[in-house]
Amino acid sequence: MVITTKIYNKFQTVIPKEIRKKLNITEDHLVEWYLDERGEVKLKFIENLNFEDMAGIFKSDELTDAVKLKKRSQRGKK
Repeated sequence: MVITTKIYNKFQTVIPKEIRKKLNITEDHLVEWYLDERGEVKLKFIENLNFEDMAGIFKSDELTDAVKLKKRSQRGKK
């Protein structure tokens, strides 16, 4: 499948509808851009996870304070 899109001002473009549907891409996704050793561009669509989405994914033997973690993440701290 080959689809051509236009590059607009500020170098923006649109992901074609056919590709969005086939890959189930939503507004919550991010685009990762790769430039390989041959100079070819490859894209990967990943779902953007927020704090609530990630809650409970990781396990730790240490006690944690979820409220403190959420506040730190909102401030952009690790």
